[in-house]
Amino acid sequence: MSGPSAPHRRAWTALTGRSRPVRVLTVTVVVAAVAAVLLGALQPPHLPPGSPLSAVDGVCVATVLAAIAQLAGLRFRLGPDAISVSWAEAAVVVGLVICPAGWLPAATLAGIGAAWLLLAWLTGVRNPAEIVHLVASMTLGVSAAALVTSLLADGAGVRSGRLALALVAGAATYLLITFGLVVLTLTLERDVPPAQLAAKVLYAKAPMSAGNVIVGLGAVVALVREPLWLLAFGPALWLLHRTYRFHLRAAEERRMWEAFAAATARLPGVSEAEVARAGLRGALDVFGARRVQLELRSERGSRKYTEDGPGQSPDVTHSGPAVTRSMAVAGRPVGELTLWLGEPTLPVPHDEAALTAYGEALAGALRDAAAHQRIAELDARVAHDRVHDPLTGLINRAALVSDGDAVLRAGERGRPAALLLLDVVDFREVNSTLGHRGGDEVLRLIAERLTEQARPGELVARTGDDEFALLVPRLTTLAGASGAPHSLSQALRRARELVEQLRLPMRVAGVRLAVEVTVGAVVAPAGQVEVGELLRRAALAAGRAREQGLTVGTYDSGQDASSTDRLALLAELQDAFAADDQIVLHLQPAVDLITAEPTGCEALVRWRHPRRGQLSPAEFLPAVERSELLIPFTRRVLDLALAAAADWTAHGIDVPVSVNVSARSLTDPTFPAQVTEALRRHRTPASRLVLEITESVAISEQEIVDEVLARLRAGGVQVSLDDFGTGFSSLASVTRMPVDEIKIDRTFVDEMIDSAAAGAVVRGAVELGARLGVRVVAEGIETVEQRAALIALGCPSAQGYHFCKPMPADKIVQALSQLRDSSSAKVTPLRADDAS
Repeated sequence: MSGPSAPHRRAWTALTGRSRPVRVLTVTVVVAAVAAVLLGALQPPHLPPGSPLSAVDGVCVATVLAAIAQLAGLRFRLGPDAISVSWAEAAVVVGLVICPAGWLPAATLAGIGAAWLLLAWLTGVRNPAEIVHLVASMTLGVSAAALVTSLLADGAGVRSGRLALALVAGAATYLLITFGLVVLTLTLERDVPPAQLAAKVLYAKAPMSAGNVIVGLGAVVALVREPLWLLAFGPALWLLHRTYRFHLRAAEERRMWEAFAAATARLPGVSEAEVARAGLRGALDVFGARRVQLELRSERGSRKYTEDGPGQSPDVTHSGPAVTRSMAVAGRPVGELTLWLGEPTLPVPHDEAALTAYGEALAGALRDAAAHQRIAELDARVAHDRVHDPLTGLINRAALVSDGDAVLRAGERGRPAALLLLDVVDFREVNSTLGHRGGDEVLRLIAERLTEQARPGELVARTGDDEFALLVPRLTTLAGASGAPHSLSQALRRARELVEQLRLPMRVAGVRLAVEVTVGAVVAPAGQVEVGELLRRAALAAGRAREQGLTVGTYDSGQDASSTDRLALLAELQDAFAADDQIVLHLQPAVDLITAEPTGCEALVRWRHPRRGQLSPAEFLPAVERSELLIPFTRRVLDLALAAAADWTAHGIDVPVSVNVSARSLTDPTFPAQVTEALRRHRTPASRLVLEITESVAISEQEIVDEVLARLRAGGVQVSLDDFGTGFSSLASVTRMPVDEIKIDRTFVDEMIDSAAAGAVVRGAVELGARLGVRVVAEGIETVEQRAALIALGCPSAQGYHFCKPMPADKIVQALSQLRDSSSAKVTPLRADDAS
């Protein structure tokens, strides 16, 4: 036969609220009790000799005593269960004397049943299965007690000691059976070790049971010898009742506060759910609740957590009173804690205090968990923002470097990888036209399109304001294809695909627009170059593409070397100032065109670079002029030039030294004082120093330049206008600013033989110098024909390889001496880039 259907099982469970093993036990006990009652009713109504009552009266009195014993008993919670401690042992002892042993089970069944029906009506206990189980257990216990007593007494009189011993044995039998059934029931329901439950139940029932037996024996003695003595039992029973109640209450309070301490110690947690679950389990342990519900309220909404006690079915609707406490921290509501308590359901004052304290502890733990959770969320958000761009959600530059290196290391070493760096063209115009909000939207759309184009394993990042990067860790290779060229062509193809996708029109702030990007592409073997280096190379490639007007540029190692040299230039210059042999001068004489005697000497600075060799001024002077190194650099050049002039002056050569001056120096009001100090240090007359300036310097910030030049000329320093004729304001410069010398630019000297226009410029410059009374020097003369042509045009002096190439300072004295002593210069048809 099949078992009961699922609906019937659920109905029975809802009715009893008990597990199947307990239901089986209940049925067994009920059947045994009914059998005992029926078997006892068949026995003849034998009473102990000397019994004070008749059989019928004894049955009635025994019934009443059984009911009173239950009504006057104590009912308390043992965890989630209700334990009844009554005067049953006393009623059993008296009943065994006044009632036939066979009929006592029926009398007990009637009395206990009536008492519990009344209690159910008065206290709200509505679980029929528990009442039936309890009544059947006590009936079965009374039946066993009557059997044991009958066997041991065996006709003994009410005044005999043997009957007293038999009554004690019967009461013990009753206690043993009822005690065993209670422990067995709780063990099946709660899945708790029997020894633990036995200790708790025995601690609660043993004192009262022993006292009950003594009270019962005393009542028998009084009933037999002097019934009036029974009146004295009222006060004594009341005192015993209070003593039992205090004993049980103290035990329950101790258990509850121990459980309270353990439960609150388990409350702290890092998440709301963890604390809520610990709080629910703790409430079940502390208050012996059948069910606990926690309802939390916050700005995130309302959330409920529910947990049933051990052995409680989730399908059971827990009817009956529920205790609810509001929880708050510092006056701020947290939620509510609701408990469905075991019987008795109404909490006593110490329960109220414990429940309030537990709610406060749970509220504090929930607040701490919320704080932990907010901190964890904040840490997670900070960690996320540390490696992600807040606008587009892409990883940032730092994350691309770290994650990219990990990806490249995890891949096949040596396999080609590519990095594409995309720079939005004229993004400032987008911001200025659409506003920053529109610009942000454009960046988000670009990020979305790049993400859509990325393939599995590739990394997309925003590396700058308007700069994005795509790391391709694995470039496919064709069979038989050469590695690097094919990989580069594949990277360029990906770059062009991205460009085409980003060019597709997008609508932002009601405007339909298209975005142009410049892409720098670099390919390198995985595991051999870090992503940071790939980004640097890709930036160089993108910069080269912009310079050349290309959409896609590739990395050029030659260009990279020059760029890194430029970055290191200023730092290396500071090292050069600290050395004595790196910043040097080469000097080139200016001579009389007819006699070839020296008329001056120009100082040309050189840098003996320890790694790159000798550098010309064009390779480092622009960087110096843009930096704070200009003042110490100018001081060094002046010192070297004046030291060289002092040297040749000591050898009887009386010619000035010419030094090129930066535009920034002539706009510095302190520059004349610097020159004066340099002349003082080298004990050189100011007339021996010629400062060469260009036309562009002469017309820049005219008021400051005029003042600086005026102070220099007032101190005796000569001024030379270099590169005359190359600017658009040559004549204006000469007429506005007095100079001592004009130097005709070499471009006119090179072309004057073949170009009448160049010859006319040279002739005009010579005539202008003669009219103004200033020296005229032609630069860059290299051939006899140029010398003859300049002589024909009336040019008085010149400077160039035809007479002497630039040479170190330690050799210039000999060269000047030879020029002075010879009547003509030896022609050197050598052409050099640094010739002036």
